[in-house]
Amino acid sequence: MEMGLVERLEAAVRRLEALAVGSQPVVSDRDLANDLSLDPAIKAFDEFLDSSLRRVVVAAEKIGGQTLEVTKVLEQAFLVEKDLLIQAKQTQKPNLKALAEFLKPLNELIVKANAMTEGRRSDFFNHLKTTADSLSALGWIAYLGKDSGMSLPTAHVEESWQMAEFYNNKVLVAYRNKDSDHVEWAKSLKELYLPGLRDYVKSFYPLGLVWGRPATASTSAPSSTLSVAKASPGKAPAAPPPPSNPPFSSETAAPRPKLGMSAVFEEISSSKSVTSGLRKVTDGMKTKNQADRTFVVSSTEKETRTSSPSVSKAGPPKFELQMGRRWAVENQIGKKNLVIDECDAKQSVYVYGCRDSVLQVKGKVNNITIDKCNKMGVLFKDVVAACEIVNCNGIEVQCEGSAPTISIDNTGGCQLYLSKESLESSITTAKSSEINVMVPGAGPEIDWVEHALPQQYIHAFKDGQFVTSPVSHSGG
Repeated sequence: MEMGLVERLEAAVRRLEALAVGSQPVVSDRDLANDLSLDPAIKAFDEFLDSSLRRVVVAAEKIGGQTLEVTKVLEQAFLVEKDLLIQAKQTQKPNLKALAEFLKPLNELIVKANAMTEGRRSDFFNHLKTTADSLSALGWIAYLGKDSGMSLPTAHVEESWQMAEFYNNKVLVAYRNKDSDHVEWAKSLKELYLPGLRDYVKSFYPLGLVWGRPATASTSAPSSTLSVAKASPGKAPAAPPPPSNPPFSSETAAPRPKLGMSAVFEEISSSKSVTSGLRKVTDGMKTKNQADRTFVVSSTEKETRTSSPSVSKAGPPKFELQMGRRWAVENQIGKKNLVIDECDAKQSVYVYGCRDSVLQVKGKVNNITIDKCNKMGVLFKDVVAACEIVNCNGIEVQCEGSAPTISIDNTGGCQLYLSKESLESSITTAKSSEINVMVPGAGPEIDWVEHALPQQYIHAFKDGQFVTSPVSHSGG
């Protein structure tokens, strides 16, 4: 009885050995997926999502509305980033075209978040803008080396949050003594990036993504559906399917002969459905050298930048009312007689990429945004919400009526003229220089009085906290 059992076992072993001679061992997709889930970097990212990201989502659920909607986009973006981390470990380091396709799902979500900030400004605009601007931090995965035109991954995360913090602080100020749920949302969002994402990247990917080895990986990056190429028969085992359902489908983009990281999203921008969206991403970039932080700029472009913001390459000129809600004044060059005279308080005005031009807005509008303009003059009557000047150089703006808030961000050289009705306007500046405000004199015969807003500050630690005051210069 015992001998019969032993013989059967030995026969079974011989059959298994014979099968092994003619084929490679079979490794299931589930086995590979389990191996990746045990990877320290992926496991740490899961823990990071369960703690930091979950805290933001819980706070948003208490607020609801648009805040919850944009937070869900944020959540989806972080989940897509996790998928990309997993796919990179199974994929050979890609060329620029393949990298553009690899990053496309993430870019789609950034575009989606920025689209939510367009049109009529809602009560939750600062929540929307904070989230949309912050998502560029996830672009650290596009870093391919010192010649990619990007900062190192850890620095990229820090710099990206800086451009979002401007609006995040507005949320904190607006709700500090009104609603603790909004305050919690703003604080948890900041901690999601600093120290959360920053410390994670610093610990596991200080020099960029870890790509799979050429011998076991597909020859190019996976498409935006995050699918993995099948291994050839008789060689390496098949890679596992994506860990979650992909939110977007793939569209192949034609390669273009460009250098540096500017070529990455140039591939994506060749699609008409994405071109306009890519510019919306840059609408929220609120720091100097902003292109460095959108993981799209080439090293050559980076070197030619000055400390002042520059105007992007001109696209087709526009002067139109879109959807009955927004006046789009874009890429107007040398036009001194631009006039908007049929507008109402529900409409907004968006001025983008204009140079050596003058625009006059004769009626009351909800808000005016002047973005990436150079040597541009804007004259307006009244705004209900705010006038924002971002990423500009050599701008003159005159308010003839009232403007509750005037925001100047990442701008070099701004001459602001206020009427008597707008002297109580709240003026906010960030990362800007040479800001001069002209106010009316005490009488009709007295000239305008010029006031230079400070751009240097002293921070002193007193009584347990820092006290900030502008630098004063004494005459010689």
